[in-house]
Amino acid sequence: MEGNTELSKSKAFRAPIAGIIVLGLVFFVSAGSLKYWQAWIYWTIFSSLTLFITVYFFKRSPQLLAGRTRVKDQETVKKIPAFLNLYFLAYLVPGFDFRFHWSTVPVWAVIAANLMVFLGYVFIIIVFKENSYASANIKVEEEQQIVSTGPYAIIRHPMYTGLLVMILFAPLALGSYWAIIPGLLYIPWTVIRIKNEEELLLRELPGYKDYCLKIHYRLIPSIW
Repeated sequence: MEGNTELSKSKAFRAPIAGIIVLGLVFFVSAGSLKYWQAWIYWTIFSSLTLFITVYFFKRSPQLLAGRTRVKDQETVKKIPAFLNLYFLAYLVPGFDFRFHWSTVPVWAVIAANLMVFLGYVFIIIVFKENSYASANIKVEEEQQIVSTGPYAIIRHPMYTGLLVMILFAPLALGSYWAIIPGLLYIPWTVIRIKNEEELLLRELPGYKDYCLKIHYRLIPSIW
């Protein structure tokens, strides 16, 4: 039993730590410098909250972490156009922007954008705390229940709202105007992703149709 616990702990922390390392490499290798202070702020926020959420849910809700580490069992209703995945360039372009001095984003804007990134991530943590089924995978778990409390009492997909805030403010937080362009691709990516997810939920999750009739907005209150 002890060996299984250690293995589970290793599995739970492996992906978050790898993500932290990879993000740091993306920032500082592309910038060609460790003096990229905007990236240090963003990376510190991301790393701190990622480790916090992993430790917290490993103790409180290990099934959430287990669900988020399963990728191969993802069920996709419709494929998202490949070019929309280029929104990831919002994290790569800023390093080159810093290296070649393409943008001059004011310090106050960098700090304000990093604050929004922080709030977006905290909102995601609140979502995870409310719904242990929240996952990167499009699938319905056995015995999954509809969650209609907390953020889910206002919008149907609050996790994506938090991610949208994090990604759209990432370019300014990292000191780049040019990175805003690929970052905007995350909007149509999210819309398609949510529609895919809702097709599955309407088909396989009992009571989801009634929940949709009660909660009208998917991502942003009074908008969509």
